[in-house]
Amino acid sequence: MQNVAYFVILVLVIDMKPRLQPNNAPQRRYKRVAAYCRVSTDSSAQRASLEQQIRAYEMMIALNPTWKLVGIYTDIASGLRLQHREGYKRLLCDCKKGKIDMIVVKSMSRLGRDALELIRQIREWKSLSITLYFETERVNTMTADNLTVDILAAMVQSESEARSVAIKFGIQQNMRNGKVKFNHKQFLGYTKDANDQLVIVPKEAEVVRKIFELYLQGYGCRKIKRWLKENGIKTVTGKSEWSTSTIDRMLSNEKYMGDVLMQKTFTLDALGG
Repeated sequence: MQNVAYFVILVLVIDMKPRLQPNNAPQRRYKRVAAYCRVSTDSSAQRASLEQQIRAYEMMIALNPTWKLVGIYTDIASGLRLQHREGYKRLLCDCKKGKIDMIVVKSMSRLGRDALELIRQIREWKSLSITLYFETERVNTMTADNLTVDILAAMVQSESEARSVAIKFGIQQNMRNGKVKFNHKQFLGYTKDANDQLVIVPKEAEVVRKIFELYLQGYGCRKIKRWLKENGIKTVTGKSEWSTSTIDRMLSNEKYMGDVLMQKTFTLDALGG
């Protein structure tokens, strides 16, 4: 029987086109990373804390060869609502535009304190393939299960509610003891001394008396405003232009009669209900 030889030819096809990620974007050699920092008040201590956070994140991202800094988004505001959180709004906008792959935050509470809103936003980012990493909790939202994230968000809200109760109790105790706090820096005619007691500022007190005198003479808020402008009298914050609402609040402020009414407004719970 005659021997028959068989030859097999293997053909290797090399695809030179770049492989695409699921979102049809070219594969990158680095992650586009953003950081979000927030402090609650404009005090010097919290401003210093904010600056330290910014420097720390700039260094952290710069030292990682697989990361590229997109930006540091910052806010000085409460974590309960989006109002006044312009940095957070810009972060949301840039995420929707596809500019960010990863967000680094010190802790979940810095991102927000409303559990439902936190969970909703984290899941939305996850659907956009955006990773969040919370340093304090050591949680990566892409690897952590939803239950873990939900529990942490609930704990953040619970902590906020407990702090709110403690603060309210402290304020009410001070009221019972005759101690009150208010923003004296924007209270024309008064300041505080070294013992935290209100004292009269003579030059400002003259303006206060004049405003009340003009009102008793029949001047309305608009006419008082015109008089103050014509006489070059500035507001407590140094502005040349007065507002009628400012004058109206002064005329109805019981503190100029030596009284202090507390709890004029009431918030039902820590989430503003």
